[in-house]
Amino acid sequence: MLEIDHFSHGWLTPIVAYVMSFTGSLLGLRCVARSRTGSARDGWLIAAAVAIGGTGIWVMHFIAMLGFAIEGATIRYDVPITLLSAVIAMVVVWIGLRIAHQRALGPVGLLAGGGVTGLGVGAMHYAGMYAMKSDAMIGYDGRIVALSMVIAVVAATAALWFTLHTRSTLVTVGAAAVMGVAVSGMHYTGMLAMHVHEAEHMHAPSGAGATQLLTPLIVSISLVTVLLLLHLGVTEVDDENTYVPQGRHAASYWPTRE
Repeated sequence: MLEIDHFSHGWLTPIVAYVMSFTGSLLGLRCVARSRTGSARDGWLIAAAVAIGGTGIWVMHFIAMLGFAIEGATIRYDVPITLLSAVIAMVVVWIGLRIAHQRALGPVGLLAGGGVTGLGVGAMHYAGMYAMKSDAMIGYDGRIVALSMVIAVVAATAALWFTLHTRSTLVTVGAAAVMGVAVSGMHYTGMLAMHVHEAEHMHAPSGAGATQLLTPLIVSISLVTVLLLLHLGVTEVDDENTYVPQGRHAASYWPTRE
């Protein structure tokens, strides 16, 4: 069995990965809050899905993967599958948000949304792992894989609960911190499921190197996150002070939740 190093750059990659997960979660929670109190609800939910799914989950995963190494083996990434994993993360978060915010469904909507999102996050993680190609033989412990999926569902349900109930800045920051821990915990639990063996007659893997592929993708999504933060900051005060739903249109907005 070959030796796996999850921290080949020390604590740099897990810390930066957590910071990005926290940042994406915080931005996503603020976007969801805007969807309840301002105009363009669907637009803010899409922005929340990009922030949580793109930055909070996908970027966190692949920043952590920059610190992943297999002793004596080469690692490359399949570009289309890597991009597909990013799309999966954002789409499942959007679906989960839409389901959880259907008031008619009540608690069932929260559980259904959490289940869909959690399974989708797990699918994103293992799609990202499938995108990783190596000249070593990679396998997984099914029990730990199952545990990582349970963590993903619980974490996703908790995240959606926070989107429904958080309003104050302090509580939102605390919720984002918890979400960052949950996402990181799911990732590293899933990575513990991996075992690698030396394989004979394996060809050198094709694809892009980690730095070559992941760095521009991570930078691109991070820039989108910064732009969302700027847009949120610029529009938040103006919208909340000037837009007040009136008459029959007020029913289409979420009630204030403490």
